[in-house]
Amino acid sequence: MAQLRIALAQTNPAVGDLTANAERLVAWTRDAADRGAHLAVFTEMFLTGYPVEDLVLRTSFVEASIRTLEETAARLEREGLGHLPVVVGYVDRAGLAPRVGQPKGAPLDAAALLHEGRVVTRTAKHHLPNYGVFDEYRYFVRGDRLPIFRLHGVDVAIAVCEDLWQDGGPVSVVGQAGAGLLVVPNASPYEKEKDDVRLELVARRAREAGCALAYVNQVGGQDELVFDGDSIVVDASGALVARAGQFREELLVVDLDLPVSTAATGAFPYDAGDGTTIAVDRFVVSSEPVEPYAPEPGVIAERLDLPAEVYSALVLSVRDYVAKNGFQSVILGLSGGIDSALVATIASDAIGPSRVHVALMPSRYSSDHSVSDADELVRRQGIHARVVPIADIVTAYEKEIDLSGLAAENLQARVRGMILMGLSNEHGHLVLTTGNKSELATGYSTLYGDSAGGFAPIKDVPKTMVWELARWRNAHTCPGFLLDADRPIPENSIVKEPSAELRPDQRDTDSLPPYEVLDRLLDDYVEKDMGSRELIAAGHDPALVARVIRLVDLAEYKRRQYPPGPKITPKNFGRDRRLPITNRWRESAG
Repeated sequence: MAQLRIALAQTNPAVGDLTANAERLVAWTRDAADRGAHLAVFTEMFLTGYPVEDLVLRTSFVEASIRTLEETAARLEREGLGHLPVVVGYVDRAGLAPRVGQPKGAPLDAAALLHEGRVVTRTAKHHLPNYGVFDEYRYFVRGDRLPIFRLHGVDVAIAVCEDLWQDGGPVSVVGQAGAGLLVVPNASPYEKEKDDVRLELVARRAREAGCALAYVNQVGGQDELVFDGDSIVVDASGALVARAGQFREELLVVDLDLPVSTAATGAFPYDAGDGTTIAVDRFVVSSEPVEPYAPEPGVIAERLDLPAEVYSALVLSVRDYVAKNGFQSVILGLSGGIDSALVATIASDAIGPSRVHVALMPSRYSSDHSVSDADELVRRQGIHARVVPIADIVTAYEKEIDLSGLAAENLQARVRGMILMGLSNEHGHLVLTTGNKSELATGYSTLYGDSAGGFAPIKDVPKTMVWELARWRNAHTCPGFLLDADRPIPENSIVKEPSAELRPDQRDTDSLPPYEVLDRLLDDYVEKDMGSRELIAAGHDPALVARVIRLVDLAEYKRRQYPPGPKITPKNFGRDRRLPITNRWRESAG
């Protein structure tokens, strides 16, 4: 057996900022070298950030990615780091002639090995995901090679992200080729309770390949996606050796005892088990095992419970959206209700209360407790607040146009949206909307009113989970949260009956079923795509099924115009769920 110390760089790249990402690679490689690593592994498409979406269709962008890769290899050598092999993801281009249906320029979701100032080998993702949030058939062509390089006597293979999640392909070939270690750069987005699925997958693939497996995952927010890290190392039996934390950057360093290889070098074709052939390129970086040394014990980070991981995902998403888009502050409407209270708290934890601004905009229907609850949250958190009463503004509108019923209610919400957008324009704040997933599903929001804004932190959070997160945050904190306050959300905001307060004595239950009933039905209809008969068979009330389906289907045009927000469920409104607005299909219970 031979010893090998690997360093997994669980890092937070910025999409499109190739220069800054390359700087980070050099800094983290230096850290890995200082800690005695023999191999450093970065995440999928680290140099370009992930996902780059239609940027990959620009020739200039792909060329910049390839150029940055080569320049980074040379820079590592100049700075005395060339001796440390580095695996890193980037965008490459296949040498294919153009054809119909092929992405422009034939881009590749690629990974490369950098060593001694040059790009030693390149490979690309074999399986291209085309489900959920992924559109990779639109952007990439598939790779057909598997590099296996000998490092200090150990054969190390490289596969990319989805190649681990699908049967056959590179992982199947690794098992045939007999590598001692498989390293897998990933950009695997977060959704709740996914970490256990990952661990089981990584363990199973290690057993199938018959070798240790190092899975390194991206961390950070990128528009609607949040990446949670959770990098994992297992041995050939699938036993957990080391695991990084969630929602934080970390260099996970782990020592492994691996088999010494005597396999012949060269190129050999293998059946990938999925109807394709993969060429294995074997070559030597270094053949002699390292001198025996005292290994460091593997670190296994403690897992977060469900409310902690969801809340941490929301905080990280807001922090990165603000930072990566150049905002200095945020603003939201604070009503005294639970949704705006939770969003304000997430924002304070993400960027600090000194950068959070709220507007209290009471109307003629606002209750005394709503104003006092909002004031109490401002006092507890130390955020910036201003009061802008809207009664006279609404009255001025009503003098010029006769509105009644729902139109009159929506006018109040639109006045509030106009005020927030005006303050945003004046001071450069990012407007945070405060609607939750239950409201967004049923259309219980006002277009150009409470839906006006730039980012929607709880867009994918059902109402019942909003309460759960608020209670959790009042009882807990986590390292990295920037709000230092005891029980930051007033208890009355949590326990009182929810109301939009757009008419006298209004309650959400005037328009919607109780949220605990509604959220169970929405989960089956939206997340699980059940039809009417399936919903009724699952125990939902037939009349409620018909009513809620109608609300959800008719609100598609509203959701299409809603700001982006972080995905935390298996199926968010946005990248995951794409339905036509103009659509005459209606579910039938018959």
